[in-house]
Amino acid sequence: MSNVAGKAYAMNVITPVRWYTAWLNKLYFWAAVKFPSTLSGLVTLSLIHYARWTIIGRKSFPHLDHRQPKETLKYSYMLFFSNFNGSWEQYVDSFTFAIPSGLDLFWKWNVRYSKSVPLTPFHDYIQYNQIETPHYYNAYPLASSNDVKSAANVRATLLAFERAASQDESDEAFQKRYHGLLRALQHDLGEMHPTPIVTMAANQVEKRTQWQSRVFEAPNAQS
Repeated sequence: MSNVAGKAYAMNVITPVRWYTAWLNKLYFWAAVKFPSTLSGLVTLSLIHYARWTIIGRKSFPHLDHRQPKETLKYSYMLFFSNFNGSWEQYVDSFTFAIPSGLDLFWKWNVRYSKSVPLTPFHDYIQYNQIETPHYYNAYPLASSNDVKSAANVRATLLAFERAASQDESDEAFQKRYHGLLRALQHDLGEMHPTPIVTMAANQVEKRTQWQSRVFEAPNAQS
């Protein structure tokens, strides 16, 4: 599926907004940024890599060339972009349970929005307005959102460990610090594996890893 790269799924949803109520959506976005506690439920969703809402006014679409016909649009449009781990259903349902009131505020003035509860009409609404992702590149297809966070934590902790090193430090003191480092990072040190259903991106990573093993490790074994 073009929307999927490794463990990540790319969602693009474009929904029409009545132009005379688009300013209300912008006001809600401003309030969400000013008072982030209104979206605190999203913090608990570790499956999210990225999520963004934005409004494009009916007269704000780019006009790239004088030969391009000018459009007279009836609606402004709200764009929602997100990258996440897991299935489409898991993500949409998690969003509904995490910030149902927030979803209803963000999409309240969008044309034919049916509210986030009950789930089935909300699913239908998102599916109807979702745009397929023809090309989706993921630099780390085997990494989930939690894997990325763990890697960032390991890097920061190792750099701090290095800065704390001293030439006068005894072997015993270094070993004690090193064991403390391992204890602190034990929840972040893990292997990344493909999902049960391997996507094309993850499959290519596995093939490249096998090729590197044959090319680089075989000569060393012979020597």
